[in-house]
Amino acid sequence: MAIISDIQEEQQQKSPPQAKSASSSGSGSGSSSSGARVAATSFSTKFDRNNTSGFMEKVLEFLAQESDFMRRPTAERDLVAIFKAVRERERERKKMEEERKKKWAEEEEEEKMKKAEAEVKAKEEAKAETKVVAEEKKVEEKSGKRVPNKGNGLDMEKYSWTQSLQEVNIIIPVPAGTKSRDIVYEAKKNRLKFGLKGQPLIIDGELYQSIKPDDCLWSIEDQTAVSILLTKHNQLEWWKALLKGDPEIDTQKVEPEPSKLSDLDSETRQTVEKMMFDQRQKQMGLPTSEEMQKQEILKKFMSEHPEMDFSRAKIQ
Repeated sequence: MAIISDIQEEQQQKSPPQAKSASSSGSGSGSSSSGARVAATSFSTKFDRNNTSGFMEKVLEFLAQESDFMRRPTAERDLVAIFKAVRERERERKKMEEERKKKWAEEEEEEKMKKAEAEVKAKEEAKAETKVVAEEKKVEEKSGKRVPNKGNGLDMEKYSWTQSLQEVNIIIPVPAGTKSRDIVYEAKKNRLKFGLKGQPLIIDGELYQSIKPDDCLWSIEDQTAVSILLTKHNQLEWWKALLKGDPEIDTQKVEPEPSKLSDLDSETRQTVEKMMFDQRQKQMGLPTSEEMQKQEILKKFMSEHPEMDFSRAKIQ
């Protein structure tokens, strides 16, 4: 509203101050009055973004009544410029508003698509997981052996166990706040006992294979579980169960960590690698490393004795 304030200043500059009244010589009494300032005229109206024309009409009406703006030679040009500026500003505002709404709609649509994709993916994963579980259950029912857990062991009702070629690790949940003095533990070469004082033993039986008792240990984890580490005596075989008589796992589905082989000495590592190679060869119906070696010896012998007939020779 810079135009209105300019007009008011112009009016104040043109208005002459009131002259002081002279003293009356006949009455003997004198009086004086000071000039009053021209009061600024206030302008008040409601601005509606959806009706800028109405607002501009009020402004022009105010200017026509309170100033000589409409009598200026440039009035028409100034009005056109003002209206053009107002219209342009309004168009920009509407354009920005539309762009914001469009952006919000696109973001909302994108969010809906992401949510829908996530739901579809979750359903597909759940379906695939269900299918895998069903297939594993069929295999278990057919073979009588269970699929090992992620640690190559098995999850039992009161505990779970995992294994590497060298060790067996058992995790047993216990009541919160369990102390060392509450634990009952005994590890022998072929037997393991574990429980809590005053309660039936949780584990009590003959181990699937022998261990090294002096290299075994146990600890309480966060006062909510007990971890038992058993060191295998034979570190070249996978255990099918923790205790004899327990459900057995399918050792053909065991997934050893490749990095663990580097922890073995050279001779043991070669033996393990040979066992794994032979197992894979058997599964594919191919000769094992020993059978391949015998075939190589036979070929060499045949090349050294071409006069002999080996058509009926068999490798035992």
